[in-house]
Amino acid sequence: MKKKRLIVIGGGAAGFFCAVNAARMNPLLEVMIVEKTSKLLTKVKVSGGGRCNVTHACYSITEMIKKYPRGGSFLKKAFQHFFTTDTISWFKERGVELKTEADGRMFPASNSSQTIIDCLMQEVNKYGVDISMNKEVKSINKTSDYWQLQFANESILEADFICIASGGYPKSTQFEWLKNTGHTIEAPVPSLFTFNMPGNAITALMGVTVENVTVKIAGTKLTEQGSLLITHWGMSGPAILKLSAWGARQLANDNYKCTAIINWVSLYNEQTLKDKFQQVRFEIAAQKISNRNPFALPQRLWQYLLQQSGINEEIRWADLPAKEQNKLIKNLCAQEFFVNGKTTFKEEFVTAGGVALSEIDYNTMESKIARNLFFCGEVTNTDGVTGGFNFQNAWTTGYLAAKATADKATQ
Repeated sequence: MKKKRLIVIGGGAAGFFCAVNAARMNPLLEVMIVEKTSKLLTKVKVSGGGRCNVTHACYSITEMIKKYPRGGSFLKKAFQHFFTTDTISWFKERGVELKTEADGRMFPASNSSQTIIDCLMQEVNKYGVDISMNKEVKSINKTSDYWQLQFANESILEADFICIASGGYPKSTQFEWLKNTGHTIEAPVPSLFTFNMPGNAITALMGVTVENVTVKIAGTKLTEQGSLLITHWGMSGPAILKLSAWGARQLANDNYKCTAIINWVSLYNEQTLKDKFQQVRFEIAAQKISNRNPFALPQRLWQYLLQQSGINEEIRWADLPAKEQNKLIKNLCAQEFFVNGKTTFKEEFVTAGGVALSEIDYNTMESKIARNLFFCGEVTNTDGVTGGFNFQNAWTTGYLAAKATADKATQ
């Protein structure tokens, strides 16, 4: 039987997972990955600070889909076929053990993303997947028998099947070559970004992490909880990143200008904090307010909050005036910060937007518009919050596209 060809566009996690699984499932399938840059598996390499946050230790599909601001209902059906448990087993069968951290994130036991890269490259070599670098696709056209890919250097390749795993794009114009296949593109906007607060005094505390913070965007229903990192440009950390994902479109519409309201002590609201202050003032009345921080906040942040509240650091708890106390309470549970802009990181850039999910079969990732054309990963209108959820989307959709292609190649 003549071999059929699958060309996977994109050398990232989804593209690799599709390619190696398709080649493994059907030896009669000739599989090629084409990558427009000179680098492979870039996000895998840098994810999780170079450790690769492979997936999340969540074993309930119902709970898992709550982590996807866009595409949750689509992935709910896709996860029925390949879920977190399957990801863990897949890597384990290839000698890669994953470990779970306290917050549920899963990393290779080696603590190195190179372990995941090596595993995928071994599969590439084992099943004879061809990789072609510096090949940017300019157009895709369907002939009567084949798909035809034209590249920037004007070379042409033909394929029986195409899987597009090119990742998200920051600009709508970069999707033009996909629009020409007849698909609808949901306009892209950044997701998972940090908040810029130029000129704000808080930036002097760069490097300080606060573990349990609640962040709200004034005038909206957007709210998130988690750890927060103060940076030299503003705020980052899981709480901010999750908030940016859920608010991606609204924040884009507001040109990334908004007011963030921070509760540094999430266990309290204004009333319960007043009660706590009465208790503290009784129990440690004679102690200096600057020396005794009853909320386990980082000392630098505590001193900053005292300064912002106009409190003399030499004052004792017993002598704290009511006006300054009320200001401190307000700053602790509802301090306001003006956000003016965002920062995204090129290597870990995540977008909201992409190919409309209504045009893709969630069982196979095949286009409903064009036969033998598949999509997987972030090129579709799916995105997750930080914590391994975007990679799980890549593994699941890559696997489904691989299985469908391998099955069709024998028909």
